[in-house]
Amino acid sequence: MFLSLFLAASVAAPLNYYGRIAQILAQKLPYYHVSQHPLDDEMSQRAWTNLVSFYDSDHSVFLKTDLDRLSAHELTIDDELRGGDVNFGYEIYSLYLERMRERIDFATNLLAKAEWNFTIDESYRIKRNDAPWPETREAAEDLWRRRMKNEVLATKISRELDAAEKAAKGKTDGEENQETDAKSEEPIEEMLVKKYRQFAIVMAEPDEEAILQNYLSAVARAYDPHTDYLSPASKEDFDMEMNLSLCGVGAVLSMDDGALKIVEIMPGGPIDRDGRIEEGDRITGVREGDEGEVVDIMWQPSKKSIKKIRGPKGTKVTLEILPKNEPFGAKRKLVDLMRDEIKLEDQAATGRVERITVDGREMKLGYVFLPSFYGTMDKRLGEEGFRSCALDVNRYLADFNAQGVDGLVLDLRGNGGGSLREAILLSALFVPSGPVVQIKNTRTVGAMPIPPGNAVAFRKPMVVMVDRASASASEIVAGHLQDTGRAIVVGDSRTHGKGTVQSVEGLGPEKYGSIKITSARFYRVNGNSTQVAGVASDIHLPSLLDSLNIGEDKLTYALPFSSVLPASYRICWNAEKLLPAVRAKSAERLKGDVRYREHLANVEGMKAIGEREDVPLEYAARFKMMKDDRDLRELDEDEEESMEEKVISRRKRNQKKKNDVVLDETLRILGDMVIENGGDELRPPRRWWQ
Repeated sequence: MFLSLFLAASVAAPLNYYGRIAQILAQKLPYYHVSQHPLDDEMSQRAWTNLVSFYDSDHSVFLKTDLDRLSAHELTIDDELRGGDVNFGYEIYSLYLERMRERIDFATNLLAKAEWNFTIDESYRIKRNDAPWPETREAAEDLWRRRMKNEVLATKISRELDAAEKAAKGKTDGEENQETDAKSEEPIEEMLVKKYRQFAIVMAEPDEEAILQNYLSAVARAYDPHTDYLSPASKEDFDMEMNLSLCGVGAVLSMDDGALKIVEIMPGGPIDRDGRIEEGDRITGVREGDEGEVVDIMWQPSKKSIKKIRGPKGTKVTLEILPKNEPFGAKRKLVDLMRDEIKLEDQAATGRVERITVDGREMKLGYVFLPSFYGTMDKRLGEEGFRSCALDVNRYLADFNAQGVDGLVLDLRGNGGGSLREAILLSALFVPSGPVVQIKNTRTVGAMPIPPGNAVAFRKPMVVMVDRASASASEIVAGHLQDTGRAIVVGDSRTHGKGTVQSVEGLGPEKYGSIKITSARFYRVNGNSTQVAGVASDIHLPSLLDSLNIGEDKLTYALPFSSVLPASYRICWNAEKLLPAVRAKSAERLKGDVRYREHLANVEGMKAIGEREDVPLEYAARFKMMKDDRDLRELDEDEEESMEEKVISRRKRNQKKKNDVVLDETLRILGDMVIENGGDELRPPRRWWQ
């Protein structure tokens, strides 16, 4: 019987020194965290919620009676950790394993014999993080019956749509899709049984360190979502990320419903250069080299899956990809890559001169795309290997000045941050003096100023482009240029909202792991934090990201917005005076822009998909929904660029996208600024209150 896979598994138990790790963590969290919050009953309750959500985020595994049983620890985790007791982390894992035995046995037995009726008017709730837990085993089984029915129906319709598209295009798949085609011919129920049996095998292999990681991370994240416990294996992953050598293929990965989700594609890495994989796609299988079959990594521990993806530079790895927004079991593709390190120069700033006409006036505008705030910290200017994003941007500015450009667009879309030093130096290219950002730790508030004797590199009108993925250092620069009146900010409603600083500290011997802890906060020069609030755009031109459920405010237990006294800073230009006229011109222009209206409709359509909580299990209704969803996603792809153009523009970031609607309007906004400004350049600064 399939259940014997579980029964034969050994029971995971904490190692003898795990209690000491817990005690050290319990001491350091309240002392070093910027909030200085004691590890008390409130934090215990948060940790309990984090842990339950980690194991059962969609409330489909545990029963309500299980939660009642586990609640005995809800207010005692703090005391247990101080006493060196980590048994609760293993108790909840054991209970989770027991319930999953029942759920998977039910699901696989159902799939083996079920005759589905897709004419019944019923639905499946796909967003269950706020749903009540099933009261009884029968209620849980009905939930899983709908879940299996949903997976079968989604896969069935997806295959039908694929076949229709293939027939319409009159194309045959290449060799790289032969294996995926073979999977598409496999009976759906058999495919799903394999998936859940694979999950059962993984669950039957307990990993003491991983269980401790889950438990102590739940405790650390009670303080904020960026504070974390790093086991030795997790610390190794973290170090690789900091060294820009991510998984051998250039991606930041996280577990998402059993698969590895592409959270971020690193500029210049193998995935970025290839162009066939998008952020949000999920990795469901891996094949190393040219031989053998693709190994299913669904529900594998993430560290084991990542080890399969990593490998020596220059070796081949094939990834099985489930595109974003596709249901599991639906359309997949195989992408072969050559492992490589991410080279810093591939992440460098790129720039070009754009020529546009606004109100009959021809003008030249500079454009700089900055993917990250990179910079070598162990070398000085002039030394071999020294890199600085501010220095690279400055070279473009010098060229723009020589060509007599009329203004500048600084594109920080998708820029997740990086070096604080580089953020300050970049701001110094446009603002003559004064503080750039304020930093508050557990004791003091201090301002980080522009270096004395600064020579401004660019003095003409400028716009900063942002989106919901612009974070940390990007928010520092955008906020500073906005507060000093130096630039107009254009893009999504606001940026990501990460206004905190993390540091990493060991907990003792290497086997004890480390703690990544939020130790300080960022504040704008006007005194407002970028935490949660981010930087609001002066002119709202939404991207698809603006419609998604992302941002610091969406993270559990994110630190709240706060403020400090404004720093002593000066307004150095007149962007705020130009804004009303420029905003009005843009709004009037966009009323007649068909491409922009289509873009907004696409944004709204993607938002509706993201907010959907239920899906129909009746065939006709579900077919229409999936067909409409697919048409919307194809519209998005067609709006942007062909696959060939996408590869080229990713490899060479200074290649303009064929249909970047937001950038096109931003350039026109900058043109409006040039006209409204009348040639006025940077002038002597005045106090912010003047």
